[in-house]
Amino acid sequence: MFYRLSGIHHTRYETARRLWPIPADRRQVWFLLLLGLAAPFVFSNFYLTSYIMPWLILSAAALSLTLLMGIAGQLHFGFASVMAIGAYTSIHLTRAGVPLEFALLGAGLASALIGSVFGAAALRVKGLYLVMATLAMQYLVDWTIINVPAISGGAQATLQTPASTFFFISLKTDMARYYLALLWVVFVTLLILNIKRTSIGRALVAVRDKDYAAAVIGVNVVRYKLVAFFTSSFLGGVTGAILAFCYYQAVTPEQFNFNISVQLVAMVLVGGLGSVLGAYLGAGFVLLVPILLTNGVILLSGMGWLDVSTNLLAHIPLMIYGALIIGFLLFEPLGLGKIYDNFRNYLLVWPFRHSKL
Repeated sequence: MFYRLSGIHHTRYETARRLWPIPADRRQVWFLLLLGLAAPFVFSNFYLTSYIMPWLILSAAALSLTLLMGIAGQLHFGFASVMAIGAYTSIHLTRAGVPLEFALLGAGLASALIGSVFGAAALRVKGLYLVMATLAMQYLVDWTIINVPAISGGAQATLQTPASTFFFISLKTDMARYYLALLWVVFVTLLILNIKRTSIGRALVAVRDKDYAAAVIGVNVVRYKLVAFFTSSFLGGVTGAILAFCYYQAVTPEQFNFNISVQLVAMVLVGGLGSVLGAYLGAGFVLLVPILLTNGVILLSGMGWLDVSTNLLAHIPLMIYGALIIGFLLFEPLGLGKIYDNFRNYLLVWPFRHSKL
């Protein structure tokens, strides 16, 4: 009976407009935040660095893409190249002696400027044509990174991230790197949650729904499309730098190829377009479910319950994974975030008969 609207009476506009007006929602948020802060002490170092940290960073990347695709309605199939620009820029800046705090800002600005140039195609085209423009960005950035040794050192080269500090805290330990990733994903989450409630967010939604109708009511479509690409690319560039310094601790061209862009789009679609919670759920689904399925198939095969060839054994998790994605898109096109929202709405009025949505 804890999830109720009865007894909640707003007497001020401030309480009605708060992010989580229902106490149960606020308790869940505080619990998750405290769990995130206590994760280094609750989970082993293996789970912290192999599962939780990449999930948080990729959630930040999915949130950055959610701003562009879910809120502004602009397709982008080359977002991994945006992250690559940020990763390489941050490494070169820190190697030149720039503090990491400013290197992250430089990485975001470099990604935002380049991303806005290719995003300018959205001023003339949309839909599949815009997809082709962003694909061109992906392949052009990949080619530049591989073939310009001054950037990557060569096609097979690996750039190690230099030893750095963030606000005088050394990033030598896994715990320090985890807290930096957690700080960034919390910042991006609050930014996306609040931007949806501002005039800029409402203008972006108007552009997403009908750009010509938005222009009729006075929305500067050109300006807000560029703002969406600039802001999303800035967040993606910083996320790429965080991914390089906190998780990989080195960068190679293969870490930001087209497959990563497809995975990021899948995170946004499976989680739910425009859903902040869906970005977390989608990132967890795309990142962790294949690992769990692979371990499950190997376990069943080791117990003798599954007798298949080695070649088929390697493809069964991918087959199940693809079937799950198709199932989500068929039965809940709005994604995992909508499934949670349906369950939450059910709890708000349960056990009354009209609670069955």
